[in-house]
Amino acid sequence: MIVITLTYVVPIERIDELRAPHLDWLREAAASGRLLVAGRQVPPAGGPVNGGMIIARGSRDEVKAWAATDPFAIHGAAEYSFVEVAPSVMAPGLEALSA
Repeated sequence: MIVITLTYVVPIERIDELRAPHLDWLREAAASGRLLVAGRQVPPAGGPVNGGMIIARGSRDEVKAWAATDPFAIHGAAEYSFVEVAPSVMAPGLEALSA
């Protein structure tokens, strides 16, 4: 499992322009089983939204290649950080995360 953090590097107005295709990309990945969860980072009180988080299945190389197809990546709107995680303890019902 790979945890991806996105940091926006363009004004939020540009992110908003790219949001619909980005969400379509995420929905396609969820339907295919690649995407486990995704969401915006919660900004500090009064601060701007500055990025997001994705948890995806696959090897680091596979997930990096997939992330490069994100409309945010294609248009240079976000920078990506990748961390590989091997879940060992999880709440009941989340066993699929270790598959």
